Amino acid sequence: MKIGFYTDYSPAIAEFAQGVGFGSLQLSAWPQSALNADTISDDRIAEIKGDLAERGLEISALGYYPNPLDRDAEVAAEARRYLRKVIELAARMDVATVCTFAGQTQGRTVAECLPEWVAAYEPIVAHAEERGVRIGIENCPMRDHRTGHGENIAYSPEIWDAMFSAIDSPLLGIQLDPSHLCYMGIDYVAATQDYGAKVFHVHAKDVDIDARKRARLGMFGQALGEHRGFGNGWWRFRAPGWGVIDWPAFVTALLEAGYDGNLDIEHEDEVFAAAALASIGGEADIVEMFGREQNGLVLGYNYLSGLVPPLADAALLPS
Repeated sequence: MKIGFYTDYSPAIAEFAQGVGFGSLQLSAWPQSALNADTISDDRIAEIKGDLAERGLEISALGYYPNPLDRDAEVAAEARRYLRKVIELAARMDVATVCTFAGQTQGRTVAECLPEWVAAYEPIVAHAEERGVRIGIENCPMRDHRTGHGENIAYSPEIWDAMFSAIDSPLLGIQLDPSHLCYMGIDYVAATQDYGAKVFHVHAKDVDIDARKRARLGMFGQALGEHRGFGNGWWRFRAPGWGVIDWPAFVTALLEAGYDGNLDIEHEDEVFAAAALASIGGEADIVEMFGREQNGLVLGYNYLSGLVPPLADAALLPS
């Protein structure tokens, strides 16, 4: 298990990651990223892979998080088309996993969206199976706490069961982020234990919960006035070790479940990267801006590095 972070590729980012001691990266594959799945050449892929290999950096997964069920049919169709291209890119790069969203039609319930999700994803999963690429769907609800509209139905174990029952594929699984489960009141350790075989990738992100603010605002969060950041007024994302996640328990659950992937920090800590918030216009901007903020990444690495077993096969050491 290596420690990495989610970012857009650049030589400077790779140099930074190597210098800190990171061992892996999840790379952005949005159209505006260095890994544009429509245009990137095989020569450029070889250059990027070569640079990372020389620095001892493993590519954990590719990331692209659109809304394939958007109520705008053209937006939804483009998300599905480009997701197929990202899957093809992963196969070209020998990267085992693509992480993404299930999607959700704005204004529709999860129950209403499930048949649409099945219709959209059955050909996408078949496309991935033909290329031997896994799809890890992140458990972030992408919910606007003021309107109640979400962009990703795959946020709870109840819904995971329905999804995996509808599309039964060994290459369809979860990108697990404990922070989202935590603020929703879902037991992230139990979920890891129950769905360990379906966990294809992990986003290491913490969450800070302010019980005093929650007691004033209520569970739905701030309703009035200006609101900045990713939370809803009583919770906000933090770097690993700076929130309420029980990381030793979570890492233990991953190890006991047989998880053989990495812990890649998804940096969205607005304390360490407050200036980035003003530049964010969409999901792709988050990884572009926060993936270059070094303080939160270094602090997250320093914390997690003390929790990951340093030896691959400690059980085989002589007694």
